[in-house]
Amino acid sequence: MPAHATTLLNASYDPTRELYRAVNTAFIADWKARTGETVTINQSHGGSGKQARSVIDGLEADVVTLALSGDIDEISRRSKLIDPGWQARLPDKSAPYWSTIVFLVRKGNPMGIKDWGDLTKPGVKVIMANPKTGGGARWIFLAAWGYGQKTYGSATGARNYVSRVLARVPVLDSGARGATTTFAERGIGDVLLTWENEAILATRELGADRF
Repeated sequence: MPAHATTLLNASYDPTRELYRAVNTAFIADWKARTGETVTINQSHGGSGKQARSVIDGLEADVVTLALSGDIDEISRRSKLIDPGWQARLPDKSAPYWSTIVFLVRKGNPMGIKDWGDLTKPGVKVIMANPKTGGGARWIFLAAWGYGQKTYGSATGARNYVSRVLARVPVLDSGARGATTTFAERGIGDVLLTWENEAILATRELGADRF
């Protein structure tokens, strides 16, 4: 980081607010101790694809921490702000952590949702973010496609299965946190497809007795 920098902006994806709040606090204290400089770190959050487009369109981010390498590649390709070889700059292809997609259901699992095939049961309503804007939602889309491909044996079968799942989604929020709010706070839907940390957040903040 340049010595003169006193304010940084991290453009990140939707569910990382709590993570980077803690990371920023630790970094600011460490930087102050090592250099004597007080740094302010601001955060911008939204769906990963939406954030990438914001940077391409002029959002002056100093750091981007997004859900998909493809979103960072798109910034590199279209804006030239990031070196095309960015993945080689840090260990583990510049991916400092990873997560997985989980199902969060209502207490007692009244609709009996245990696997991908259960998402198309009669009456089931699915909550997830929009794959066009959310990084986690794209992983959900790909996982659903993989299930459909394996189960039905063809791309056509996979497409039909994914279409049936998406037809069960009453609200397509732009990012993971919005989808969590729709499911956990607004009480819409029978199952939330989301990042693992979002499910943990919902049970911690709203009570494990509800899910």
